[in-house]
Amino acid sequence: MATVQFAEVKKSFGAFPVIKGVNIDIQDGEFVILVGPSGCGKSTLLRMLAGLENISGGEIRIGGRQVNNLPPKDRDIAMVFQNYALYPHMTVAKNMAFSLMLNSTSQVEIDKRVNNAASILGLTHLLDRYPRQLSGGQRQRVAMGRAIVRDPQVFLFDEPLSNLDAKLRVAMRAEIKELHHRLKTTTVYVTHDQIEAMTMADKIVVMHDGRVEQIGSPLELYDNPSNLFVAGFIGSPAMNMIKGQLDPQNPQVFVAADGTRLPLPAAYPSAVGKNLVYGLRPEYIRLDGTGYRAEVVVIEPTGYETQIVVNFGGSEVTCVFRERVDVRPGEAITIAIDPANVHLFDAEGGQKISR
Repeated sequence: MATVQFAEVKKSFGAFPVIKGVNIDIQDGEFVILVGPSGCGKSTLLRMLAGLENISGGEIRIGGRQVNNLPPKDRDIAMVFQNYALYPHMTVAKNMAFSLMLNSTSQVEIDKRVNNAASILGLTHLLDRYPRQLSGGQRQRVAMGRAIVRDPQVFLFDEPLSNLDAKLRVAMRAEIKELHHRLKTTTVYVTHDQIEAMTMADKIVVMHDGRVEQIGSPLELYDNPSNLFVAGFIGSPAMNMIKGQLDPQNPQVFVAADGTRLPLPAAYPSAVGKNLVYGLRPEYIRLDGTGYRAEVVVIEPTGYETQIVVNFGGSEVTCVFRERVDVRPGEAITIAIDPANVHLFDAEGGQKISR
């Protein structure tokens, strides 16, 4: 196990910068997820850590050792790829053992490590099969087993669940998280799926356009997003965002574009006159017969809850209700807002406005 540090790391392809001075500290044994939309630089950053891409500036350290110019084989890392990357002509056992064979590890040690990894991953009965005889989930476990047998300082996962169906992704999320609890190896995991990030990570690094937007635990990012991008990216359904300004006579009241007056948790006198965004999570809107009137646009029952999209405050707003709601599109409901859970953002720069 080891710490990992990115210090002002940069990467350019020709004159085009794709990583723009990234700083991340990963503690020994942490499970850290790099998350962001396609093209944000997260996979490039992982490949730089693995030694598969050269860095254009800055420093990368693993276990306190600078690895900028070390080849991948000397970094003591193991990587699990999105497409499994298994050898089709080799059995499960030989796929898992291949890197050890290249390092001239004794057959006794190889058998010990392969059998131990197979036991951890539930692959013991599949060791004599070939990749074509396995399901997608089993192939991914073999790829993970190939990484485990190396006993590296750091595990790297590059969108390992993207090729699996929805039900299997949920099962594999739990398996990977349980595996980390057992092995306690420092893990860096890349995904574009914020649900994966929220459910699996000790710490999340949100990336956008080659930069780190915010770093924190899943609930820190969910409850206290530092800017509009993080607020909109983390959470499903996404945070509602209503445009407007403060009432200059009462800076504890937000006035939406259509004139709707909404409560705030405190007064924000410094934000008077600015274009603002009123951020509210869908679960903090409740049904209330004496509240605001909102027209129903879409109803999405999921069983344990009902998501309803309404026209409100000049925007389409998503509400999440645990109770059953007997309503149809075009009808109206009355809703109330809990001001204690409201976030206020600068519409121009995107930064959260402090109280």
